[in-house]
Amino acid sequence: MYLYVHVEEPSMAEAAGILVPRILNITEDQFRVIDHGSKAALLRDIGKRFSGYARRLENTEDLRILVLVDRDEDDCRVLKQRLEQIAKASGLVSKTRARSGQTFRVVNRIVCEELEAWFLGDVAALRGAYPRVPASLGDKARFRNPDDIRGGTWEALLKVLNDAGYYRGQQRLPKIEVARRVAPGLEIAGNRSASFSAFVNGLRAIMG
Repeated sequence: MYLYVHVEEPSMAEAAGILVPRILNITEDQFRVIDHGSKAALLRDIGKRFSGYARRLENTEDLRILVLVDRDEDDCRVLKQRLEQIAKASGLVSKTRARSGQTFRVVNRIVCEELEAWFLGDVAALRGAYPRVPASLGDKARFRNPDDIRGGTWEALLKVLNDAGYYRGQQRLPKIEVARRVAPGLEIAGNRSASFSAFVNGLRAIMG
């Protein structure tokens, strides 16, 4: 069984590459993370990828596919439905559409609202990478539910790090560096981000 993880951008690829083997207890030769470079490119190209996977399944290859995209400003349900329809049109059964007991090959997951919500959802992991971040961060009303942060999640994380003395003067969060530093310390259970838990559960479900 081989797993393909499709993501929209490099920091998500970095985080997925770290998290997938930890969650599933698999080795690097059992999965591949595919970075499409942008959300628009992923949504444009994933149908062709799905069709290719469907043809390979006809040749009895045993493979699984997980697609991971940020919600951003999209309606979560509409975005998920779009991915589900693309999978269906390609002849692939997704977890959402599978009947009871039916084997599914695709899991579509939406990060609400951005990847950085996962990092804000685990203050201990964040502090492990950036020790000056206050331990009380998760007690603040704005950060109790990181999936619901308004005004941009990466912007909120950059401000947290700026206030703690990191990356001052930078206008944008160095997303790849932050993912590389924080993702190894994320606890698989207990993250306050519901979308992180959905990602974990989806991975485990698809690999059976």
